[in-house]
Amino acid sequence: MVRISEDMVRRRAEHNNSEIFSLEELSLHQQNIEKLENLDKWCRHLKTLYLQNNLISRIENVNRLKKLEYLNLALNNIEVIENLEGCESLQKLDLTVNFVAQLSSVESLKENQHLKELFLVGNPCSQYEGYRQYVVATLPQLQFLDGTAIGRLEHIRAGQGLEELRKRILEQEEEQLQKRERQKMETKISLEDNERQSDDNSGKDHQEADLEQEKEFWEKPCSFTPESRLEAHRQLEKGRSDKKRNGGEQNKTFKKPKTLITADGKVLNVNEARMDFVLTEDENNSSIQLDLHLYRYMDTSLMDVDVQPTYVRVTVKGKVFQLVLPSEVKPDSSTAQRSQTTGHLLINMPLVHGEEPKKMSQWKPPFSTMKQQDEEKNSNMREYLEVDPSKRSLMDLYNIVSTQHSSAPGPRPCSADAPPISQDWMDDLEVPPLI
Repeated sequence: MVRISEDMVRRRAEHNNSEIFSLEELSLHQQNIEKLENLDKWCRHLKTLYLQNNLISRIENVNRLKKLEYLNLALNNIEVIENLEGCESLQKLDLTVNFVAQLSSVESLKENQHLKELFLVGNPCSQYEGYRQYVVATLPQLQFLDGTAIGRLEHIRAGQGLEELRKRILEQEEEQLQKRERQKMETKISLEDNERQSDDNSGKDHQEADLEQEKEFWEKPCSFTPESRLEAHRQLEKGRSDKKRNGGEQNKTFKKPKTLITADGKVLNVNEARMDFVLTEDENNSSIQLDLHLYRYMDTSLMDVDVQPTYVRVTVKGKVFQLVLPSEVKPDSSTAQRSQTTGHLLINMPLVHGEEPKKMSQWKPPFSTMKQQDEEKNSNMREYLEVDPSKRSLMDLYNIVSTQHSSAPGPRPCSADAPPISQDWMDDLEVPPLI
């Protein structure tokens, strides 16, 4: 059972700096609350209270909320309208999809003179004959019922024959209450059967028995009652807890640890973040410089630099960049600086005394950068000129020069349809052929 605690209210009062005494609006929807309590002591200045989609069975402990204007109790287990006389400022009451069968209980709202809107749609009482007329006649201060405006003429007509209408409403209430008692008895019998079946399945495997019981619960038809709704909620909670207890650890996937150094001590080159970099040598200062192209606006606190004699490792938001160096360096004398304009990280690593730097032209990087990969990809791509297949019948690319009149001087037509060419034209043999 979920209780309304002070910690819950304070967490929902972040917009009011977690102060609950002066709180004017509070939302506690979808919290599986079963009892309405403590709010009249902690939040006396409430004007709007959202409690929809919970498991509240009674309207209680709200009489001291004198400033309450809007109360939303939709999708709960309320059966009677009560204990709202002290809410002097109440203007809107939402009881959509509850289990209110005693329509006569709306008479308790006569004292709420400022009540303008009432929602009872989805309740058993809304199916009664004369339901709207009775509510309008009982509550003359109402302006809207179930979202439909109430005109002055409707108020006048609703007051006619109210006593006879009230008798019919009470008769329908009695029938509904008898039906409700039968539902309670059926629910009680069903619970006893479930307990008996649970005892019978005690010899079976625990997990198998739970699965059979859960399957039977969801496949078995039942009436829509407060008890069935509460039991469905408890069944869901039980399924979640069982899944978390039994299968949570088994289904949890563990990430394989990253291999940066093999068992035989070999350091690997890793670039998980796929960052571009430039490794150069400074012969004047006898050092190696690594320019790592980081994101410009990334916080420096998200980076960690580790320089070792033979390799350098930079961790950026959990992703590792590790590079084996061509020469041995001094970790203690190395420095790391961040550019304020580009965001690049420049690591300067002095060489060990007496160590001769290797020429960068002779040193090949262990893996190519993204820029180099794009250049290689573009260089390997070839472009081909294709001819539309539909036009191949009109022109043969390999037989542009006709072979039928090879000895005749002058140009040779490409096809039979080509027009004749003047005989004055002479072929210059010094001009190389087109193909």
